[in-house]
Amino acid sequence: MNSPERTIESLFEKAEDYSKTSIELLKLNAIDKTADVVSSLITRMTLFAVTTLFIFVITIGVALWIGELLGKTYLGFFVMGGVHITIALLIYTFRREWIEKPIRQFIIFGLYE
Repeated sequence: MNSPERTIESLFEKAEDYSKTSIELLKLNAIDKTADVVSSLITRMTLFAVTTLFIFVITIGVALWIGELLGKTYLGFFVMGGVHITIALLIYTFRREWIEKPIRQFIIFGLYE
């Protein structure tokens, strides 16, 4: 029959193993969630970069076209500059609702999923 000391020692060993396993599982879950969020953010940043380049090229084309319609090339760039500053002011005004809140929710939901 097992002595009480041996039983308590065995219980402590099992508790120690359980706590080590639990900590390891928490670490692995944290790494998994972090990897999901980071990979998703990198994908979104890449799509953002490609979209930005596309908009940049389209903007130059539209500026040249408007400039041709107005008779002076630089006028097309002034018009497109006005369009861009208007868009920038809108984005600045609604940045919390359009940018900060969705990013915050994305990160929180990504970590708790």
